[in-house]
Amino acid sequence: MEENDIVVSICCITYNQEKYIAAALDSFLMQKTNFKFEILIHDDASTDNTANIVREYVKKYPELITPVLQTENQYSQGIKMKSTYLYPKVTGKYIALNEGDDYWIDPYKLQKQVDYMETHPECSLSVHAAHQVTADNTPLPKDVRPHIGNKIFNIDEVIMGGGGLFATNGMLYRAEFAFKEPDFLKNCPIGDYPLAIHLALMGTVYYIDEFMSVYRSGVAGSWSATMLGENYIKKYKPFLEVIETMLLEVDAFSQYKYTGVIQQRMIDIEGDFLLKMYDVNTLKKNEKYRQFYQSLSKKKIMKLYLGAYYPWLFNVLRNTKRQLTQCKL
Repeated sequence: MEENDIVVSICCITYNQEKYIAAALDSFLMQKTNFKFEILIHDDASTDNTANIVREYVKKYPELITPVLQTENQYSQGIKMKSTYLYPKVTGKYIALNEGDDYWIDPYKLQKQVDYMETHPECSLSVHAAHQVTADNTPLPKDVRPHIGNKIFNIDEVIMGGGGLFATNGMLYRAEFAFKEPDFLKNCPIGDYPLAIHLALMGTVYYIDEFMSVYRSGVAGSWSATMLGENYIKKYKPFLEVIETMLLEVDAFSQYKYTGVIQQRMIDIEGDFLLKMYDVNTLKKNEKYRQFYQSLSKKKIMKLYLGAYYPWLFNVLRNTKRQLTQCKL
């Protein structure tokens, strides 16, 4: 690498995140590296003060931050913002992702990931552990930590792991692969899961078992808030259908090398939906879901039967749990 070359391009998408965008930008700026990096940030015509905050940071750090400030919302038009507006501006060898409501907590995050990638040219994607918090910064009990200890994930594990296997703001990958998006990635409206699969097909995936970022869950307007809001079952089924379509496209793209694991993942996706619908009969009696049903924990089995046969009791217990959680907070 030449001394003046940009090594990492940080790509950040934001929309109506005035409460969080400064924390995200500050976490980029605090990075301590022996190489140069750039910050590419796309604001999708925010209706709050997000764009103005971005402008203030650009004035302070014009040599580091390149903004793309929309006057018309692009997401609502089905436009993919990273590939359409940020990737063409990338000059780095690597791309690091972070959404505008998330942030990094380790000042050496980029350095650690790049160090590994530079000494392992076969590695296409580097990831790490992340803490999860609510919109108001309350820590959540479950972290994004797919393994205890560093690990190389193979393609089967990435496919079976689903979209929640890795934190988006932990992903750093070779920019050359961002410019060669396969159709299954271009066609899928949900980007993180197919991106991880694409990169796993291009090389190895290395997980660093260190907490170097924070992911916010349930922020208004975010994917997690949309999926967990009212009528989430109605939203969940179309989402699963999109994922299944994407997996079938992956199967064809890979010339059916991973048909077995893809079919198993699709069964798990369907089983998960049946579980959310409390469909005991189908899960128990349909041979297709036998393995999925047998893999359920005792806790999930109990919730399944309560939801199916005693919904009133299930709702009482669920509401009581929520109230107790809120009291603790």
